[in-house]
Amino acid sequence: MKLPLAFLVLSTALPAFLHAGEKTVMRDAATHEDLVKKLKSTETVDPMKRMKASSGADPSKKNQPEDILNRVDFICFNGAATLVPKRAIISVPENLKSRLILTSNTPITHWPDFYIRNRGWITTIEVSRAQAEGKEPFPAETTERIAQSTNLVIAMFQGSPISVLPLKTPPVETTGPIKKP
Repeated sequence: MKLPLAFLVLSTALPAFLHAGEKTVMRDAATHEDLVKKLKSTETVDPMKRMKASSGADPSKKNQPEDILNRVDFICFNGAATLVPKRAIISVPENLKSRLILTSNTPITHWPDFYIRNRGWITTIEVSRAQAEGKEPFPAETTERIAQSTNLVIAMFQGSPISVLPLKTPPVETTGPIKKP
C-alpha cells in the first residue's frame, strides 16, 4: 500500500512543529576527570557503615542443611536402587519390606528408570497437592485399593514421588463446659 506524499511530509514535519516553542537542553558528556571524581567520592563513603547490625541468632548457623539420608527412603531390587522422599511410600506389603534396605555398592538410579524396570511390583497413585499436604483425605476407593494392593504403593504428584503428610483433623469443639469427674 502506497502512502500519499502529503502524509509522509506531515508525519515528518509534525513533531518538529509541535516542539518548536520549547527550548532544547543540551548537556555535555561526562569526561574522564568527572568520572574519576565521582569514583573517588563514592569510595570515601562506605555504605556498610550506614547499615545497622542485625540482632538475634545467626541464620547461617541456625539453618544448617540436613543430611539427605534422613529425608529419603531407598528402594532396592535386582542390583539397582533409587531414592524417594520420606512418606512417599504409602503401603509396604510384608513380602516387599526387604526391598527398602540399601545394600552396599548398589548403584543409585533415577526414579523413572527404576520404575520402568520394576513396575511389576510397584504401584503409583497420583495425589493432589491438598492430599499431599494432609488437608484432604484420599477417596474411599483409593484407600480401599491401597489396602488390597500386594504391590509397593508410591504417592506421585505430576509424575514424581511426593511425601504425603498425615491427614490434619480439625479440632473438636465442645458445646458446653468440660466437667471433671
